[in-house]
Amino acid sequence: MSISVALKDAQGKVLQSGQAEGFLHLAVEREYVPGDCLEVTGGRHLMVQLDSSLTEGEVYAPNGCMTYRIPFGPERTAYPPHAFEGERHVVRVREMAEDEVLSLRPVSRNPHDLRGNTDFYPHATANVETRGEADFAARNIIDGLYTNHGHGPWPYGSWGIGTKQDAALTVDFGREVHIDSVRVLLRADFPHDSWWERCVFVFSDGTQETMHLVKSDAFQTLAVGKNVSWIRLEQMKKADDPSPFPSIRQLEVIGCDLS
Repeated sequence: MSISVALKDAQGKVLQSGQAEGFLHLAVEREYVPGDCLEVTGGRHLMVQLDSSLTEGEVYAPNGCMTYRIPFGPERTAYPPHAFEGERHVVRVREMAEDEVLSLRPVSRNPHDLRGNTDFYPHATANVETRGEADFAARNIIDGLYTNHGHGPWPYGSWGIGTKQDAALTVDFGREVHIDSVRVLLRADFPHDSWWERCVFVFSDGTQETMHLVKSDAFQTLAVGKNVSWIRLEQMKKADDPSPFPSIRQLEVIGCDLS
């Protein structure tokens, strides 16, 4: 399948582009400015690395097009230092093989997820993010990083609920997938952090499961086994602890595509 990448400015003008069969490595020679975006076309299941500082990650583009807005300003704190900076960049994109798509893997993981509306998945959204800061954005809990002994800027990004009692977070897969289990990695910056003793996962099929948690810096797992298009975390019960700051560092949904 032919894959193409185009760098566009805020007015939609194509500044640079490339095309190849199956996989594409494009050297971008431009210092990014606000409004720049990378447009990837040519497939629905893609493995992408849109900056050398980011981990390669899977994305699902239901319309065969992924529009990636280059992050700027305060948004940059959720990314590695010097991400998207400088005058030279390398963009890597390849089509995923069928055996990859059907294999058991973290179908929730997306290091390239962006805040706000996107045309690619997985995508995390929430009804609260502490002070609206990128350090505590919903996207952080699917970025593929397990660094949970701290809080704040990269690599310690997490989801912050700002003490909101009805906080909820949704991970949308963009299509129906089979999920085998859900893994939760608490932020464990103790004693700054507290933790949740219980939470509820609601699924797109109308069912829900309660997960019991303990104070730990390791992954905790809930067996599931169902086909869903999204999953929502809600109804968290905080532990009896002086800290008002329970948080999740990573939410991993282990599953596979249906076809």
